[in-house]
Amino acid sequence: MDATTPGRKPARTAPRGRNPRGQGERLRAEIVDAALRLLDELADDQALSLRAVAREVGIAATSVYIHFADRDALVLAALEHCHAGLLRAVDDAESGAADPVAALRARTALLGTWSREHPGLYKVLHESTLNRRSDMSFKDDMSERTTAAIRRCMDAGLVPHGDAETVSLDLRTAVHGAVSLRVNQPELPWPALEEQVDRFLTKLVGVPPAQR
Repeated sequence: MDATTPGRKPARTAPRGRNPRGQGERLRAEIVDAALRLLDELADDQALSLRAVAREVGIAATSVYIHFADRDALVLAALEHCHAGLLRAVDDAESGAADPVAALRARTALLGTWSREHPGLYKVLHESTLNRRSDMSFKDDMSERTTAAIRRCMDAGLVPHGDAETVSLDLRTAVHGAVSLRVNQPELPWPALEEQVDRFLTKLVGVPPAQR
């Protein structure tokens, strides 16, 4: 696990104590964290039960309903929380970059690595039917930031000028395809993801090949 996803903890064996008055948000955060851990293991939001989440936290199942109307509401809140953490991690990765190309490479590498390390969450975030049932427009922030990163490379004259939105879409399609195929067909002889992502950056964006 990494900073964007809570580490796996043993299920509580004793009931969880009541939160002090006014600290209901702490319980809500614990429920969200537990849901994320289980989703990463299950790789299927339909397999998640509120009873299992409650058991993970050490509370009665009815307590979950105080904060979330149903499973979809909980999964959506968990994914939005996870995505916000991923955005912060990407910002941190970019912050130490020497130039726009290095920043683009850093953000793309981090997203690829996170997806490889959290295949369960990746599947729920991008491949679950929740995407068709619920508003997941919070994911647009990542797409827009990738487009902005590519545009900065173009404006600095470090890559060929073009339609940044189209280039961004091509790059995101390639990276997601590479990750999705690895998640769903792990038995194939895949090349190193980092090297494949570097080739995408070179062929689709026009950045110089990474020095290895």
